[in-house]
Formats: sequence, structure tokens, C-alpha cells
Amino acid sequence: MTQDILIEPVSDTVANTSLAAKKVFIKTYGCQMNVYDSGRMSDALGQEGYTQTDNVEDADLVLLNTCHIREKAAEKVYSALGRLREMKKERQAQGREFTIGVAGCVAQAEGEEITRREPAVDVVVGPQTYHRLPQALKRVRNGERVVDTDYAVEDKFEHLPQAPKPKLVIRQVTAFLTVQEGCDKFCTFCVVPYTRGSEVSRPVEQIVAEAENLVSNGVRELTLLGQNVNAWRAKGPGGKTWGLGELLYRLAEIPGLARLRYTTSHPRDMDDRLIEAHRDLRMLMPYLHLPVQSGSDRILKAMNRRHKASEYVALIERIREMRPDIALSGDFIVGFPGETDADFEATMELVRTVGYAQAYSFKYSTRPGTPGADLPDHVAEEVKTERLARLQELLLQQQKQFAEACVGKEIDLLLEKPGRNAGQLIGRSPWLQSVNVDAKTSQIGDIIRVRITSTGSNSLFAEMAES
Repeated sequence: MTQDILIEPVSDTVANTSLAAKKVFIKTYGCQMNVYDSGRMSDALGQEGYTQTDNVEDADLVLLNTCHIREKAAEKVYSALGRLREMKKERQAQGREFTIGVAGCVAQAEGEEITRREPAVDVVVGPQTYHRLPQALKRVRNGERVVDTDYAVEDKFEHLPQAPKPKLVIRQVTAFLTVQEGCDKFCTFCVVPYTRGSEVSRPVEQIVAEAENLVSNGVRELTLLGQNVNAWRAKGPGGKTWGLGELLYRLAEIPGLARLRYTTSHPRDMDDRLIEAHRDLRMLMPYLHLPVQSGSDRILKAMNRRHKASEYVALIERIREMRPDIALSGDFIVGFPGETDADFEATMELVRTVGYAQAYSFKYSTRPGTPGADLPDHVAEEVKTERLARLQELLLQQQKQFAEACVGKEIDLLLEKPGRNAGQLIGRSPWLQSVNVDAKTSQIGDIIRVRITSTGSNSLFAEMAES
């Protein structure tokens, strides 16, 4: 299950100057994969003459790249569309172009319903068809309203342009790279198999080529993405089937690449080779997001997770044997249908046993079309609220303890961007925490040695280490 976040545009594009200058505003809801997808849509539109803007008032085209994990996420989309409808009326009165598009998982799940509920929407594309967005926009200019949510037969990644070298004042030193999409696990609470389709892995050659392109453009840290990223499987050189572990070893050979991460993983796909990669590859950061959802075997079975709480804990112990400094992150759902006080206490006990550096927790929300929606014994909203508060208090306590344990440590810090204060930069620790340190803008992209001096509410503070 993904974190419910709202992200503004993250990448610039180079426009085709032979075409009329147009501007696109992309608002991204949901997971990191949606952030990646927004960047690739921006790349594709760049070849059609669009440049990206972070001001919706300047845009000729507005795209909402949507998330369908929870009910409120979809509600946010329709609320945003209502505001855009009024903007479109104003633009039309001025004789100006203003095109509205919806992409992502809400688009895939609701398709024609979006255009029915909101007539101002011109184009709807799903996660597997956004590479056809330029063609869809041409049809819109010819007077059509386009809904393209069929699962594409072709490989969308082969039809997307290489990301152009960014013309940025501030160097982009980290990037997402999708290696796997879709899910075959069919957890009873989740819409992903219905919106993203079955599990598909990108070929080794395609992934390596994109990674090398990103590194040549200045990227130093790559995060591999997938709904179940550790379910990635593809033919390696010589025809042998590779898993994610082998892919990480291969990417570690790219000159100039300094750090690797991956997310999101499923416990059933953590094989020996992937665990060994955490032991062998120091550039593979000691951070693992491994959702468990519940500590109750009864609820895990109802969720169709197909693992027990004890198996999850044993897996964590194996990983920590290989990489003792690893930080754990997870996802939890409280109030799943049928969850008793004893089931919830089992979740609390699992959290105490594992000890998380950070985690995401949510109240169960019914998603139409999923098996969970038809289960009996739905938990009362006030009970879910009370349980979530208790769980989050424990998780926040663990997160604070982990951060405080970092004080006094010397770590390698990748400097990413300017901080809030003059003369300050922000980087990420090996455990994915934001770290503030006094440094020069010219050092962005450098990896420096720092000493953690104190903790903040959501970040750490550091000073240059003498060593």
C-alpha cells in the first residue's frame, strides 16, 4: 500500500523548438511510480512542443496523474477537476486553449465515468497507455474526447523517448527508475491488480540503458520502482533468468553511480540472492520498505497475504544478519473487516518485535471491486480511528528512537538540494532521512562525511566531520 502524498512536477523537459510553445502542468498523486510516470509523460510531451510549468495559471494543458489506493484520493481528483472546470470556462471566454487530462489509476479504474461526471475533461489515459498521450491530444484538437484505458499490447517503455538532459539550475542527483509494474498477489484490500494489471518486468537491457542515461546526466542515486519490485524477473546475458538481486549487482557496475535503493517489496519475493546483495553491495543503501499490513495470522489470511507474521519476523532476522545496520520501513492497515482487539494487539506486538525506523499506517477503506468490500464484520469507524492513533503513537516513538540513535554517528551524505536557510543543503542519509548541513550549492551531487548533531521533527541536522 502506498503513502498518500501529493507531489508537484519534478522534472524539466526540453521542448521541440520547431513547434509552437505550449505549457503543461502535471499534478501527481500517490506513489513514487506515479512520480516516475509523470516524468515520462513530460518527456513524451516535450517532443510535442510542451514545456513544463509549476504554475497552473500558465498552462495550456493540465494533467492529473491519479492514485486509486484509497477513497479520499479519488475524491481529491474530482474536487480538483471541479476547480479546473471553472478555469476552463474562463479560458474559453478569453478564446484561449485549455485542455484537461486525467491519467493514472483513477483513470484506469473509472474511465468513461470520469468524462460522464466531469464533461470538462478532454482526455483520459491509464498507466499502461500514457505513452499514447501525444496521439490522444491530437485527436482532442480534432474535436474528440478520448478515453484510452485498454491495456496496451505494445511495450510502452519502448515507445517513450529517452529523458533529455535537463537544463536545471540545480542539478538533479537522484532519480526513480521503474523496472516492474503490476501485481499478481491480489490482496483483498487492494485495487492495484485491477488498475495496473498483472506483473510485468522490463528487460535487463532496457533498464541498464535508462540507468546509464540518467547517470550520464548527473544522477548519482537510483531508486528502482515496482508495485512488487522484488518480483522482477527477466532474462539476463546467456539466457539465465535474473531476479532483482542480479539486476542490482549489474547496475552497481555503472561508472558514476554511487547509490541504489528499491521499493516497494513483498515479503514472499525476498529471495536469497536479493538478501545477499544487501550484504555485498555497499552502494545498496541499508533501508528496506517491506510491508506486512497486519500482525495477525487470521487477518493476513483474510487479506490473502499468503505469509504468516512469524515468517515475516524470521525474514527480517535473516536480512539483519546479512546487513546489521539496515533500517526497516513498513505499511499497516488497521480495521480490516473482522479485525478484533486481539488481532490488533498482534499487530502492535509485531511492531514492538521488529522495530521500525519509519512506517506508514492507514485505516482500512473499502475499494469497490475488491474482495475486501464484500467481507462481513466491517469495523466501526470510531474503532478504526482509536486503533490507528495507538499504532501511530508506537510507530512515531520508534521513529524518534531511531533518529536519536543516529546522533553522534558519522555518515556519508549525498547532497541533493538547497535547504530552507541560506548556506544550507539537504541530503539523504543511508536510511533515507533528510539531513540538513551547512554546505555550498556547488557541492550538490557530492557525497560528504558528516556527523549527526541533533534531530528535528522530520529531519536530522549535521556538521562536516573532521575526518
